[in-house]
Amino acid sequence: MAEKEEVKLLGIWASPFSRRIEMALKLKGIPYDYVEEILEHKSPLLLALNPIHKKVPVLVHNGKTIIESQVILEYIDETWKHNPILPQDPYERSKARFFAKLVDEQLMNVGFLSMAKADEKGREVVAEQIRELIMHLEKELVGKDFFGGKTVGFLDLVAGSLIPFCLARGWEGIGLEVITEEKFPEYSRWVKSLEKVEFVKDCIPPREKHIEHMNYMAERVRSS
Repeated sequence: MAEKEEVKLLGIWASPFSRRIEMALKLKGIPYDYVEEILEHKSPLLLALNPIHKKVPVLVHNGKTIIESQVILEYIDETWKHNPILPQDPYERSKARFFAKLVDEQLMNVGFLSMAKADEKGREVVAEQIRELIMHLEKELVGKDFFGGKTVGFLDLVAGSLIPFCLARGWEGIGLEVITEEKFPEYSRWVKSLEKVEFVKDCIPPREKHIEHMNYMAERVRSS
């Protein structure tokens, strides 16, 4: 009988970056131990495993430490080959990586940092920048159930964990409607489809609690 593998994930319940790793592990059917970290009081274990960034998520697999969420997703996909996450076609794989980078860098920066710092008058300007970025994703979804085609894939995990189940809750918390079904029908259909996927649904943070958390995080940005 094969030895049981050690798979441990250090994360924070409200972090889209650790939630997407949970989604990937559940998609693959990989048993794992989860260690909840506290944002303001990082554990000695987290600091020892990720001394450079001191952030979640951190995946530990048989004593090996892997950090950075997109790197972890690729590691999971290469280590457990079944239920592939990344597209098999090289061109589609390159597109998925490109848009995932756009989501985690540009959309995170504009959708959270810029929005948190903007005054009431400036929020609509930022909202329009967000819409321009999401329109690129809207076009990618035409004719597809998910970015991964018929099944949830790499970009679905990255974009899904961050935009509808994190950033949008921050916008909701300040009473700003950034994305409408009328302007973004493909995106809206995609979100509804994601919410029906069992392993995704299991990893979506509680809505009201998450809105409170996003308000708290925005306040931290404003006061920094």
